[in-house]
Amino acid sequence: MTLDWLKRWSEYSPKAIALQCGDTGRVFTYKDMYIKAQDLAVRLRDQFAIQRGDRVAVLAQNDLEYIVLFFATQRLGAILVPVNFRFTSSEVQHIVSDSGAKLLIASQALWPVAEPLKNTVRLWNFDGPESLVEFLIEPQGAAIGFDAGFEDPCMILYTSGTTGFPKGAVISHRMIFWNSVNTGLRLNLTQNDRVLTFLPLFHTGGWNVLTTPCLHRGARVILLKKFDADLILRLTESEKVSVLFGVPTTMDLLKRSPLFGTADLNSVRYAIVGGEPMPLPLIREWEERGIPVRQGYGLTEFGPNVFSLNEEDSRRKMGSIGFPNFYIEAGVVDENGCEMPDNEVGELILRGPVAMNGYWNNAKATSETIREGWLHTGDLVRRDEEGYFYVVGRKKEMFISGGENVYPAEVEKVLRALPGVREAAVIGVPHSRWGEAGKAFVSLEVEARSLAPVDLRAHCEQHLAKFKVPMEFVILPDLPKTDSGKISKKLLL
Repeated sequence: MTLDWLKRWSEYSPKAIALQCGDTGRVFTYKDMYIKAQDLAVRLRDQFAIQRGDRVAVLAQNDLEYIVLFFATQRLGAILVPVNFRFTSSEVQHIVSDSGAKLLIASQALWPVAEPLKNTVRLWNFDGPESLVEFLIEPQGAAIGFDAGFEDPCMILYTSGTTGFPKGAVISHRMIFWNSVNTGLRLNLTQNDRVLTFLPLFHTGGWNVLTTPCLHRGARVILLKKFDADLILRLTESEKVSVLFGVPTTMDLLKRSPLFGTADLNSVRYAIVGGEPMPLPLIREWEERGIPVRQGYGLTEFGPNVFSLNEEDSRRKMGSIGFPNFYIEAGVVDENGCEMPDNEVGELILRGPVAMNGYWNNAKATSETIREGWLHTGDLVRRDEEGYFYVVGRKKEMFISGGENVYPAEVEKVLRALPGVREAAVIGVPHSRWGEAGKAFVSLEVEARSLAPVDLRAHCEQHLAKFKVPMEFVILPDLPKTDSGKISKKLLL
């Protein structure tokens, strides 16, 4: 089995565009990509002594050359370590040290963050004079083979680290290959597809939801440095984007753009949404615009494309994440690992070829997550009588109030159903009588700023059992977000 995707596509469709910069219009064809990846692999080997198994960290925003770098490290059997470009020097130091990176490639804008690490890791400019980008301007005509096996690691993606330091999920060629196969089967991807990638490349959503599956298919990936709702809608129209991907926050921002009602979106077959459940009113607004919403589910450590809802079910099963993708097994279990019956809440466990190898240099965390071949997600789900799955919440977020289990996602869903509520997040906090109680944070639509905590409470009391109703309601202008656009409950504590 060949893993050298660029070589094949450079032969099959050398002039087809592989990458396009949505900000500048620059393009790399598949032949360009293949030549540049070989040139860069030789440069990494000869100048920086990068070889099989070495880690190469990168601190940069989304750029065409970032993708080339990934394919160059593959040729050497090396491992790419994307780093969050919003990190401080000390946070970058943790990842460089933990991964044992031999080289850190950093953009000029982020050089002040990288330079303090010069005594612990070798540095190279990503852009600017004598940089990686400058080197790739003129083809060198280098030739180098492909020195990586199916089970070899190709990337380490560090998770958000909601508890303690971030952990590095080891992503293998096997995982990326099978994720691409699963994604292509479920989303019907072809060489004619055009997709947008705006999630950052230090996040699995930036790499593996659409980017690597589409490059495996010989399709076109339009890369953006950051989320820009107006630009995304303009590009969707001008470039005939066929599949949109986002998280609920970005889908909401796109809907709020003045271009949402006028842009020609007829090329879009559907939108796929992950990260967290999308509010039902927002799904309806996209449906009314003629774009079905396929709610999905995934995580850095597995997939990440794990579940997908068929577009024909987007109304009938609104709120469901659908079925597991093709080569994935899923189970719903209790605390003892026993399978739960339909419509009962339990932890989602997963098995299949899209599992990570484990956490880098963290055998304890690996053994806690992967047990007897099953990856324990920590997410609570239920499966209905037709086999459709629904996310209920995070196992660690569930709290017990007066002896009753409370799932924040259920309360958040009720709050978001109240007209005027834009976002909602619920956490468990200590309570002198009940042990724990809910505390709700919401942001409101501009036209609903007259809503008060008493209105939120009355709505919850109408639709929830008393023990589920939060004890406290806090209204904020906006709720804090993670780099992937999800609400950050850690910042609400």
